[in-house]
Amino acid sequence: MDVPQAQQVRDALVKQGLETPLIPSDMTAKQKYERIKGLMTEVVSTLGLDLNDDSLQETPHRIAKMYVNEVFAGLDYANFPKIAQIENKMAVDEMVRITDISVVSTCEHHFVTIDGLAKVAYIPSSTIIGLSKINRIVRFFAQRPQVQERLTKQILVALQTLLATDNVAVSIDATHYCVKSRGVMDTQSQTQTTALGGEFKTSAATRAEFFR
Repeated sequence: MDVPQAQQVRDALVKQGLETPLIPSDMTAKQKYERIKGLMTEVVSTLGLDLNDDSLQETPHRIAKMYVNEVFAGLDYANFPKIAQIENKMAVDEMVRITDISVVSTCEHHFVTIDGLAKVAYIPSSTIIGLSKINRIVRFFAQRPQVQERLTKQILVALQTLLATDNVAVSIDATHYCVKSRGVMDTQSQTQTTALGGEFKTSAATRAEFFR
């Protein structure tokens, strides 16, 4: 990990017990791909599917590539977005809020999709960041096997660390396909999680403005 900001964020998450449970690994992305491809070949074959069929023969490759390069790319801090911190020369001291940020993640219990929208806000202190960077931070932490509660807090702590302020709020509304497509098979319910810091936690008016 050669990005100081990524290390800062990771250290903050570890300190608060919010880092995704990980074991040390020195495998390269290519080695991970090869191993997952081999294991998925076994899974597909065990299910009784014919890997000689032209529709199925590339499935282990596709899954391995997808896991390493896309849906679980957030496990590697080398992929953490580069954040340009901009001096708050305009003395902005009111809420900056971004709504309807797409969240596509993966339930760590069943490895099926979590799909929803996030709302993020902060009250600037000495620095601000480009608005798209907030979306990228949400995406980075979503690209992991996740529990929605942890995902919400990881985004909060990452932004608090990078912006050097406690005044951050995060809310996520999501559909869990482990609920929708298996088990209880409830196709309508949504899960909402919230993480509040600073004035968003202590001020009812600020909190109400965030949720309006």
